[in-house]
Amino acid sequence: MSRRLRLVFAGTPEFAVAAFRSCLAADVDVVAAYTQPDRPAGRGRKLAASPVKEAALAAGIPVEQPETLRTREARARLAAWQPDLMVVVAYGLILSPRVLAIPQHGCWNVHASLLPRWRGAAPIQRAVLAGDVESGVGLMRMEEGLDTGPVLLERRTPIESSDTGGRLHDRLAALGAGVLGEGLARLVAGNLPEARAQHDDGVVYAHKLDKREAVLDWSEPAVALERRVRAFDPWPVAETTLAGERVRIWSAAVPAMRNTAQPGAVIAVGPDGIDVSTGDGVLRLVEIQRDGGKRMRVRDWLNARPDLAATLGVRR
Repeated sequence: MSRRLRLVFAGTPEFAVAAFRSCLAADVDVVAAYTQPDRPAGRGRKLAASPVKEAALAAGIPVEQPETLRTREARARLAAWQPDLMVVVAYGLILSPRVLAIPQHGCWNVHASLLPRWRGAAPIQRAVLAGDVESGVGLMRMEEGLDTGPVLLERRTPIESSDTGGRLHDRLAALGAGVLGEGLARLVAGNLPEARAQHDDGVVYAHKLDKREAVLDWSEPAVALERRVRAFDPWPVAETTLAGERVRIWSAAVPAMRNTAQPGAVIAVGPDGIDVSTGDGVLRLVEIQRDGGKRMRVRDWLNARPDLAATLGVRR
C-alpha cells in the first residue's frame, strides 16, 4: 500500500481488548475506537467505561460512543474518519449495509467459533454446554446477515474437559488477536487469502445467555449439568437450592456411581463434595457460594456447618 491503512476499531467487552491491542501493534493507523456508551455497573450503579474505551484512552486513541449507527449523522461521523478498514469485535451494535460500505476494504469481524457453527451472541458458552470438543476463532468479512460473511482466516483450539466459559474465553481472545494481527499484516503486504464462503449446512445459533438457564434442572443427565456449571463460570454461574438456601455452584464433578434416587435428592455429603442424584448419574458439588458469601470448597462449608449433612437428610 502506498500509505498506511487507516483503521477504525469497534468493540466493547474485555474479549475485544486483545484484538484492539493487536491493531495498535500492526503497521496501520488506528484513528478511532468505537464502543458502547458508558453503562451503570456495580452495586452503586455508577456509569462505567467499557474495557475497550479504557484501553483506547490509555493508548491515546479518540473514542466514539454513539447509541446507534443507523442515523445519517452517525454514518457521516464515521465516514469523516476516512477509514480504509473497520474491525469489529463484540461491539454490540448491528451494522447496516450503509455502514459496511463506508470503509474502502469493508468491515472485518473476529468471531469466537468455528463458523458456521455457533453464529450469534454466546458462542463460547454454547460450545461448552453442547460438549463440543473443539472451538476456535474466525476472521471474516462482514455482511448484512448475522455472522454470515466469508471467512478469511481461522484458528482452532481443543475444548478441554476442565475448560470453563472463562478459560475458553481468554484463550479465544488471544487467538482472535493473533488471527487479526495476521490478517492485517497480510492485507498490508497485499497477500490476503481468498475468503471461504460459509456452508449452509452446519449452521447453529448461539442465543444470548439468560440467567434463568443457570438454575440446575436435576432431571438432566449429570454430564450435561457438569458442562453447565463450567460453561456458566464466570457468568451467570450455575445455582440450586440446598438446605433451604440459594447456592451458586462454581465447580462440580461426575463420579462413577450407580444411583436410583429421585433427581435432586442429596445422596451423600462428605469432604469431597455433596452428591446429588440426577436424571442419569450423580453430580458432585465441589465448590459453592452461599448468598452474600465467598466461594469455598464444600469441605470448608461442612466445617462451618457441622449440622449440614443432617439438615440435608443424609449421613456423613
